Amino acid sequence: MRRDGIWHPRLAELLAALGHYDSIVLADAGLPVPRGVETIDLVWGRGEPALLPVLRAVAGELVVQEAVVAHELTDAAFLAGLREAVGGVPVAAVDHEQLKALCGRAHAVVRTGEATPYANVILRAGVAF
Repeated sequence: MRRDGIWHPRLAELLAALGHYDSIVLADAGLPVPRGVETIDLVWGRGEPALLPVLRAVAGELVVQEAVVAHELTDAAFLAGLREAVGGVPVAAVDHEQLKALCGRAHAVVRTGEATPYANVILRAGVAF
């Protein structure tokens, strides 16, 4: 057992395997997952777990180069929490339909119980050197 960090076996394995520019999606409960993209389902009820704590945990384990959200995500508190969780990493915004298309290239979608509309974020892995 690990002392700290992410304890979910598959999520920890996936994060360790990501290379430069690989992506992972942290999703709300309603984001459709494209066929063929692995889903790591953490949701057990509406709002549980919330996406921001999952994002903070993932950001603590992964070198994040860029985050991508949908233009339609307008919840100011959520956006502030997202920016805080990823630190000084650039946060790009694309149309929600484009974000859904980008999910097809992700290594996995991590589904949370988040119920904030359009609360999905694509994280692109960076390098530690």
